Amino acid sequence: MLRLERLRADHARALLEFERENRAYFARTVSDRGDAYFTDFAARHRALLDEQDTGACHFHVVMADQDDLVGRVNLVDVAHGSAELGYRIAERASGRGVASEAVTRLCRLAAADYALVELRARTTLDNPASMMILARTGFEAVADTTIGSRPGVWYRRQLAP
Repeated sequence: MLRLERLRADHARALLEFERENRAYFARTVSDRGDAYFTDFAARHRALLDEQDTGACHFHVVMADQDDLVGRVNLVDVAHGSAELGYRIAERASGRGVASEAVTRLCRLAAADYALVELRARTTLDNPASMMILARTGFEAVADTTIGSRPGVWYRRQLAP
C-alpha cells in the first residue's frame, strides 16, 4: 500500500539514497540534476523545507510498505489556486501503477488540503510513460513546449472543489 508523506527533515537520508540510486534512470528522460545537487544535498533539502513552509511549494515522498521511499510527487509555483505538478518514481517501482496512484492521491490532496483548483504538468515527447500517466490521471494536453532542448507538452487538470 502506498502513502504520501509531506516532506520532512527526517526524509533526507532516504531521499538522497533514492536520488542516487535512480540518477541514471531519471537522466534518460529528464535533465540530470548535476553533481552539485548530491554534494550539497543537505543544504538543498533544508532549502526545500524552508520553501515549503512559505506555502509556495508542497513536497511529498511516496512510501511503499515498510517505509520504502519509492518516489516523490511535488507541487511547485503555488499561486492563485494553481500549481505545477512534478514527480519521480524509482526504476524498481515503475510499471506497477505507483506513479498513477501517487499522482491521483496528490490531486485529491491538492484540492482538499491546499485549496488548489488547477494543476499543470509538462513532459517531453520522448517520455511516453509520463504522457500516459498524465492522461490516465485526468490531465489534458493543452500546448506544445520545449524542455531544455527537447520538444514537450504542457498538460492541465481542473480539480473538483
